[in-house]
Amino acid sequence: MTDRPMGFDTLAIHAATAPDPATGARQVPIYQTTAYVFRDADHAAKLFNLQEIGYIYSRLTNPTVSALANRVVALEGGAGGIACSSGHAAQIMALFPLMAPGRNIVASTKLYGGTIQQFSNTIRKFGWSAKFVDFDDPTAIEKAIDADTRALFCETICNPGGALSDLDAIARVADQAHIPLIVDNTTATPYLCRPIEHGATLVVHSATKYLTGNGTVTGGIVVDSGKFNWSADDRFPSLSQPEPAYHGLVFHPTLGNMAFTFHSIAIGLRDLGMTMNPQGAHYTLMGIETLSLRMQRHVENAQIVAEWLEQDPRVGKVTYPGLKSSPYHNLAKMITPKGPGALFTFSIKGGYEACVKLVDNLKLFSHVANLGDTRSLVIHPASTTHRQLSEEAQVKAGAAPDVVRVSIGIEDVRDIIADLDQALAKATA
Repeated sequence: MTDRPMGFDTLAIHAATAPDPATGARQVPIYQTTAYVFRDADHAAKLFNLQEIGYIYSRLTNPTVSALANRVVALEGGAGGIACSSGHAAQIMALFPLMAPGRNIVASTKLYGGTIQQFSNTIRKFGWSAKFVDFDDPTAIEKAIDADTRALFCETICNPGGALSDLDAIARVADQAHIPLIVDNTTATPYLCRPIEHGATLVVHSATKYLTGNGTVTGGIVVDSGKFNWSADDRFPSLSQPEPAYHGLVFHPTLGNMAFTFHSIAIGLRDLGMTMNPQGAHYTLMGIETLSLRMQRHVENAQIVAEWLEQDPRVGKVTYPGLKSSPYHNLAKMITPKGPGALFTFSIKGGYEACVKLVDNLKLFSHVANLGDTRSLVIHPASTTHRQLSEEAQVKAGAAPDVVRVSIGIEDVRDIIADLDQALAKATA
């Protein structure tokens, strides 16, 4: 290899995964083990003191899981990261070193319904809270930030409607307030967008979706840019001051741009236990090898399907940013120049009942609570993923009762359209 930086496709196959030194195995082995033998007492002490890098216990680190985390870090252009048990776990892990009782985050209204639920109710059990504002309006974000705000949170391509976040504008607000910007990059993947290049501090993923790509794994990733100064003031004591949960270690001055990553391992995974299993990490590593090829087909198919739907008289509105009619069309060219993903919604003339009939009559599409599979997927958010929200909140989240969400797969696009056509005919008869 030369000294030139490797391209994305090469990193997707080779990053962080040299042949196994013990056996020469080319694919990353599945290290199905709970614990690791120390060389001696001194070696064990150095590992626990973070003076030496190595493996202690698989709740903390595991070679297969670490390989996955490091590969995604390479693809995102970050400094460090961790893999954990799910996308929801990744969100909590991202917030954990930053938050304390009484602290809040400012989050976009355009989020996955499960994330809105997690931020509206579940995090309150930790004494945290969230303020939801329209992230299309930077002024509204600024006004929502107060002395207790510890992060901004948004999605690159918003679930379910496919709207895009102006990451550069949002990052400027975060920088001015000196708080980190956390970006969920699940639906874009690092192939379509690398949020760190647009000013994000932390990037989270549900590895369950496009990274794995085949509906076999539940997992999450957190990537740290390594660029935030956690010691600039006293707002992030877990990273800038002696941490009582780890014998008084001061993480940021001691570990620099790896402070967040090591805190997440040494304390977050140790105490919260949101650990990814090595077999799941192995499947995700294999999925990432074809990420760029799959995303290219996802985007090509989504564009064709969205254009077809927009011309269909049985359809109301199509939200795909690849359409010239989308208010996010120009932003997509800047944030996701390779294409704005394959997730979007469309409304059906006939409302809630027509949506239910469409879902029940699709044959090729799978009706599942997932996205990012090689298969085309469909769901009616108002009756499923966003059911816990009020109708007003559903509308704000882009999940109105007359809307279905589709995740366009990589099948022959003619077959995708034919399935939609026959189901629409039955839904609107």
